[in-house]
Amino acid sequence: MSNQEFPEKAESYHGYRLHRFTFDGCECFIVEPHRPRPGREWLWKAEFFEAFPAFELAMLERGFYLAFITVGNTFGCPDALEHWDAFYRELTTRYGFARRAILFGLSRGGLYIYNWAAKNPGKVACLYADNPVCDFKSWPGGKGVGPGSPEDWQKLLRDYHFATEAEALSWPGNPVDNLKPLAEAGIPVIHAAATDDEVVPVSENTDILEPRYRALGGVIGVIRHPGKHHPHGLQDPTPIINFILKHKLT
Repeated sequence: MSNQEFPEKAESYHGYRLHRFTFDGCECFIVEPHRPRPGREWLWKAEFFEAFPAFELAMLERGFYLAFITVGNTFGCPDALEHWDAFYRELTTRYGFARRAILFGLSRGGLYIYNWAAKNPGKVACLYADNPVCDFKSWPGGKGVGPGSPEDWQKLLRDYHFATEAEALSWPGNPVDNLKPLAEAGIPVIHAAATDDEVVPVSENTDILEPRYRALGGVIGVIRHPGKHHPHGLQDPTPIINFILKHKLT
């Protein structure tokens, strides 16, 4: 394991040093905390790097690095996860990041973090999902009570290389259906869920995933709060951070 210096060019991210570089054909970001925790513990955000940063800033303040790889709006598809695999190898071997990452997903970011964790449970410390998509039939598919997104649904079918919509609807790999690898690995999970989410209905996502994960013996916390899909996050992310610090794997 190396501790090579980050790319020299740096810019400011809310007062922290941000390194922007290209890796595996993707734009990537690393943000350095002022006082790093031992072992270069890190937070890996999926999608929407700039959006609703209160949680990330609080984690930086506590000494966690922040990492991000831009894979486009690709819904956690297998091709996107190959870029994630390469980025993980780069961060842990070239830069000496901790073996286990804290994965963080907003909205459709839930598909990335759950799908990658199911493939790589030994590389995950904890999952935090905020108003997450846990079943793409709900969003962007719109096959339940929510409106979905027809344009995104067609793109998802292409990104996953599904030959037909029927193939997508019968796919067994959605987070709600693929929790066993996470539970067997003891990965703790926490969700923040807005009870009036009109885009990613909680009844079709977190409300299904939570009891299934508990039934498998998994550790999961859910903070339900009033509100719609936006804005994401809690005004005070301390309860989320306390859960992570208490339960994360090392």
